[in-house]
Amino acid sequence: MPSSVDFSGKPFHFIGIGGIGMSALAYILAKRKLPVYGSDIKSSHITERLQGMGAHIFWSQDASNFELFQTALNGSNPDCGQQERAVSSAVAGTVGTSVATAKALQLNGNGSSAQAIPGLPQVVCSTAIHPANAEYRAALDLGCPIFHRSDVLAALIQDYQSIAVAGTHGKTTTSSLIGFMLMAAGLDPTIVVGGEVNAWEGNARLGEGHYLVAEADESDGSLVKLVAKIGIVTNVELDHPDHYDTLDQVIDTFKVFAQNCQTLVGCIDDQIVKDCLHPHVSYSLQPDSGADYTASDVEYGAESTKARIWERGAFLGEMELKLLGTHNLSNALAAVAVGRLLGLEFSAIAKAIAGFEGARRRFEVRGFHNDILFVDDYAHHPSEIRVTLAAARLRIEGSEKNPRSRRVVAIFQPHRYSRTLTFLPEFAQSFGDADLVVACDIYSAGEPNLGEISGQQVADLIAKEGGKVEFAPSLESVTQFLTKNLQPGDLALFLGAGNLNQIIPEVMAFYQQADRPD
Repeated sequence: MPSSVDFSGKPFHFIGIGGIGMSALAYILAKRKLPVYGSDIKSSHITERLQGMGAHIFWSQDASNFELFQTALNGSNPDCGQQERAVSSAVAGTVGTSVATAKALQLNGNGSSAQAIPGLPQVVCSTAIHPANAEYRAALDLGCPIFHRSDVLAALIQDYQSIAVAGTHGKTTTSSLIGFMLMAAGLDPTIVVGGEVNAWEGNARLGEGHYLVAEADESDGSLVKLVAKIGIVTNVELDHPDHYDTLDQVIDTFKVFAQNCQTLVGCIDDQIVKDCLHPHVSYSLQPDSGADYTASDVEYGAESTKARIWERGAFLGEMELKLLGTHNLSNALAAVAVGRLLGLEFSAIAKAIAGFEGARRRFEVRGFHNDILFVDDYAHHPSEIRVTLAAARLRIEGSEKNPRSRRVVAIFQPHRYSRTLTFLPEFAQSFGDADLVVACDIYSAGEPNLGEISGQQVADLIAKEGGKVEFAPSLESVTQFLTKNLQPGDLALFLGAGNLNQIIPEVMAFYQQADRPD
C-alpha cells in the first residue's frame, strides 16, 4: 500500500463511486478541481451530481475501465482535441477501443471533455469491494496506488482543523448539526457525512474555511486511522458483528480514536464512553452528572424539543430544536460543546440548532396523505429502533387529535444476517412503542444466507414479546399489506438501512388518491 494520498493533481478512480461514503469524498475532490473517475453498476441522483461536476463514471466494474489510463501512459497525455477525436473513433467502433473507454471519453453533462490523465490513477475502494472484484484485481495488476476510503478521509482531515464525529449511533445527525452550526456562524466549513442534508444538497460540502466536519465510521475498524483536532464519541455499542467478535474489540477501536484526537468530547450518559474513553469535555442529559454540558427543564414535544442548557454549572440559555426525542437532544448537546470549544457565543449556537431541519432518512417526513404521516428512518440497530419509535410516540401523543385514535405502524426490514442473528432478542424487545409491526425478509447487504436466521423468526419473536405483528416477506407483499391496512391517523414509520424506503412513493401514491375528491 502507498504511504500517502496525493492531492497535487494525480487522478482518483473510485470503485463503487455511488456509495454514500465514497461519493462524499469524490465530491470534495472534484470540487477541489482534481480529476475524478469512478465506476458503479447503476445511475442515481448522487452519480448524476458527480457527473455534473465533471466526474467520469463507468457503468460496470470491469478491468477495461483502466484502458483509458493505459492509453495515456503508453502515448503522450492527450490534449482536448485528441480526446475529442478519440470520442469520435470510439463511438464509430474503432478496433481496440472498449465501450467502457468510449463512455468515459464522452462529453460530460456540463459540455467539457475529459481532462488530461497524468498516469495511472489512485484507486479508492471501500470495505464493500470484494478482493475478487475484476476492477480491483486489474488495479492491483497495473500497479495503481490503492487506498481504502478511510485513507482518503484521513488525508483530508490532516488538511484542515478537523472535527470527527464517531459513535455507534447518532453520527450523521451530530456531524450534520455541527456542520450546519459552523455554516450559520460564517465559518464556511468543509463537510463529509454519511447522509444527505438539504442545507447543502447532498452528503458533502466544500468550504473555504479552516474547519472540516467529518462523520467517522467504526464499522470496519478504519476509525483508528483518523487524527482530528476535535473528536466526538456519542456512544459505544457492538453494531457490526460481521467485523467485530466482541464488544471489547469495539472499545479498543474507540480507544485508539480517542487517543488520536487532540480534544475528545464524549457523552458520559454512555457508561463505556465515561469509564473507558475519559473525554476531555463531557456532556449529559442528567443535570447532576457532573458533565461540562447538561440540560434541564426538558420539554419533549410533538414538533420540537426545548431545554435549558448549562455549561459547568453556569446557565447558558434556552435552546429549541426541531428534532424529536432524547437522543437528538443529546446530539445537540454535543454540538453545543463543540461550538463553545471553537469560541462561539451560545446565542449563535442556539439559533443555528433551532434552524436545523435534520438529515435525510433520520426521521424524515416523506409525506402526509389521507391523514397518514409517512416517515423514513435509517434505524437498523435495536437501540436506534427504540429511540426512533419513542420519537414517533411523542409525535402521536402530541397530536391535536385524540392520540388514542392514532397508531404507530413500524415497517421493519432487518439489515444483515449477522446483525439480526446477534441481536435477535434485543430486536424482539425494541418495538414496545409500536401499535403494529410489519416485518419483512432480511436485507443481506451482500452477506451470504447461511440459513441461521430469517425474517419470519424476527416477526415471531416480536409477537412473542406481545407485539401485534404481520410478516410480509417481500417488498411487494409489504406494499400490498400497507395499501390495504393503513388507517387515517396512522404514523407509518419505515425502519431499516436497506432498500425498504423504495416502496414509500408507491404507498404514498395510493393514499394520495384518497385525498382527492371524487
